[in-house]
Amino acid sequence: MSETAFAQTFLGSLQSRPLRLSADHVEDPKTFPARPPYIIPRMPKAMSKPTHLAPGSERSVTVSLKSLRNPPLSIKLTSQPLDTSVLDIKSNVQKQTRIPVAKMKLLHNKKPVPDSKILKDLLGDTDLSIEFTVMVIGGAAAIPPEEPEAAPEVLPTGKEALETEEFWSDLKGFLMQRLKDETQAEELSGLFRSSWQSSQASP
Repeated sequence: MSETAFAQTFLGSLQSRPLRLSADHVEDPKTFPARPPYIIPRMPKAMSKPTHLAPGSERSVTVSLKSLRNPPLSIKLTSQPLDTSVLDIKSNVQKQTRIPVAKMKLLHNKKPVPDSKILKDLLGDTDLSIEFTVMVIGGAAAIPPEEPEAAPEVLPTGKEALETEEFWSDLKGFLMQRLKDETQAEELSGLFRSSWQSSQASP
């Protein structure tokens, strides 16, 4: 059949049909072509039901920090609340390692994490732990040397204590506290001091 003959046959079949459909026109569903039902695929992870926790009973997270480069690190922070920021974690690392916060970067899944992020932004709904990689800018050279502990101050005793101004100031304060009279306390402390100085000057 040529295209012209097909077109004439098709137009002839249309002439037998009304030009307009009535308002109550209904097609028979049985005349529709059969279609297979569409099934929604299953989710890879089932949705968890929302849990309503009492105030103060939110889950805590264990934070692991590791660095395979210089300096090597392996730190674990337990019982960290979900609102703990990355900056807070850096501060905890600084307390344990003396690494300055400005020289430290934390990576999660090989991507740097800004200081403003909190653990809740990085964790799933059921995760109880998270691991960071610590990158120290400048390596071990960025760690300041440990300051030596200051030796305890040795206070003078005996005759040496009597020659210090602090002793007589303490004596004046003690007398003022007991006598409740500043003038009387100053006179007595001066008398004690002059008497002691006179005894030291005499042969």
